[in-house]
Amino acid sequence: MIHEVVLVDAQDVQIGVCDKRDAHLGAGQLHRAFSVHLIDSRGRHLLQRRAADKMLWAGFWSNACCSHPAPGETILDAASRRLREELGVWASCRALYYFEYHALFGSIGAEHELCHVLVAQSDAEVSPVPEEVSDIKWLTRAEITAQLAEPRAPFTPWFRMQWQRLLSEHPSFDAPRAEATLPPLGRGA
Repeated sequence: MIHEVVLVDAQDVQIGVCDKRDAHLGAGQLHRAFSVHLIDSRGRHLLQRRAADKMLWAGFWSNACCSHPAPGETILDAASRRLREELGVWASCRALYYFEYHALFGSIGAEHELCHVLVAQSDAEVSPVPEEVSDIKWLTRAEITAQLAEPRAPFTPWFRMQWQRLLSEHPSFDAPRAEATLPPLGRGA
């Protein structure tokens, strides 16, 4: 478990390092993060319910894995590491794009992240770590889209922001390539 996050500017250039908790307090500080969408061979997506002890959005549903790279760690290495640590799944990830978002969680804190969105494919048995994940479910794209249509459904804001863009701009995002590389830095990569 990492305790520091990488602070970045809007172009994803590192400008410092900060305690993970401190980066999420108040309005939050812009830091590097990632979200992995795990898909099985039947085209279903793994959703996880965040553990009850999470500081932000506890009990909310989100994509398979969301976290932060450690200082000096690549996004792809961090994403594969966290899939193993949180879900017991060994899978290579492929980068799709990244975006900046800012979401407040009441008076507790905020996510202010430059979030790299990745995809991985696996049919391995999932073994969630209870400190991170309280529940999981496999859903089709249509089932997820239907649930997200309900504005009060308990989904994390970053997942809601990513889903429509994945469907519209990356229709083949469930087809990981053999070579997993990050796209060049830049908006909408």
